Amino acid sequence: MSDIPRWAFSRGAKLASLPLGVAGRATIGLGKRIGGRPAELVASELQARTAEQLFRVLGELKGGAMKFGQALSVFEAALPEDLAAPYRGALTKLQEAAPPMPASTVHGVLKSGLGTDWRELFQEWNDRPAAAASIGQVHRARWHDGREVAVKLQYPGAGPALLSDLNQIARVARLFAVINPGLDVKPLLAELRARVAEELDYELEAESQAAFAAAYDGDPDIVVPHVVHVGERALVTEWRDGTPLSSIIRDGSQEQRDRAGLLLVRFLFSGPARAGLLHADPHPGNFRITDDGRLAVLDYGAINRLPGGLPATIGPLVRLALEGKADEVLAGMREEGFVRPEFDVDAAGVLDYLNPMLEPVRAETFHFTRAWLRHEAARVADPRSPATQLGRQLNLPPTYMLIHRVTLGGIGVLCQLGAEAPFRAEMERWLPGFAE
Repeated sequence: MSDIPRWAFSRGAKLASLPLGVAGRATIGLGKRIGGRPAELVASELQARTAEQLFRVLGELKGGAMKFGQALSVFEAALPEDLAAPYRGALTKLQEAAPPMPASTVHGVLKSGLGTDWRELFQEWNDRPAAAASIGQVHRARWHDGREVAVKLQYPGAGPALLSDLNQIARVARLFAVINPGLDVKPLLAELRARVAEELDYELEAESQAAFAAAYDGDPDIVVPHVVHVGERALVTEWRDGTPLSSIIRDGSQEQRDRAGLLLVRFLFSGPARAGLLHADPHPGNFRITDDGRLAVLDYGAINRLPGGLPATIGPLVRLALEGKADEVLAGMREEGFVRPEFDVDAAGVLDYLNPMLEPVRAETFHFTRAWLRHEAARVADPRSPATQLGRQLNLPPTYMLIHRVTLGGIGVLCQLGAEAPFRAEMERWLPGFAE
């Protein structure tokens, strides 16, 4: 039997070991406290070790579990600081690093994806990955023509594992109807399954990246690596050096944070207009700031195809909400499917629900902060809050699923950066109907 399933996707044993490991360290911690060590120090050490095990377990599981960890890495900015701080470093590592495939497995993927003579395609090859993520890892190499390239290899078994995760979610879909009765879950899950299947198709990813590269070729702010070669479960693109966005989040100056935040928003909003595509995976591991100050975007597995650009209704609805026209906003949301016909929703309540989320574009500039995001997260999570009650009556149309993912993920990254910039101007430039 191959060692791959045991290495990458032995979910039950890995997940079962997590609480046992936590319990074991709690026992050790208790012993240290009895031995006279300060309780705060013991608790800190315990949380640090638990965070490290979280990284190892999610990293080794790959697939859906790894994606879940990457999502947590973006939204930790919404958690109270005393909860988020111990896990921030471990979650950040999931954006670019995870336990790698054995060299023998790497060679097997290369052989199946690039052919038995794959070594002849490279002047230099390194078995050690430069980065690893949910369904694949990236190696830095030198192509046969001398170019430095990034070689993305898909984990064996990643497809079945990821789709299995979705099937598990589908089995408990009825619970969503209890938590959020306004949400029509079945079409949403069908859309999610289709988009996840696309992420596993490296030829489709190569097409998307080539389209972005052509649209942004020579751009002064955004750089997209060109596709060099594509095979089954193997994608070769130009290598781009730069400072990872995670490093700027951790150590960057305010000027660097503001610049990175502005470029991120510019790229996400301009993609549908310029390439007919929306980059739908805005976690920091997918972005670099190059030495010349541009934003390099590295991964194109999760893409929303929008040949006509962003939906034409978004801009006018945002503008109407800023103008306080509650009845018109509710009518537009009903027409787009955000409110199902059987629900009687108060128009003024909808506006109250949306208004705080519109703060970033109400003024010429806005400062995204962790404190602001924590406040908004608490507002919509409080079961006694009118916002929470209203939120349970709202629906997410499948066509907006990835747009919603990008909006929330982008806000999470901007709050991690603490970026301040003229974001409204980017919406006026790229969002149809907003500036009218």
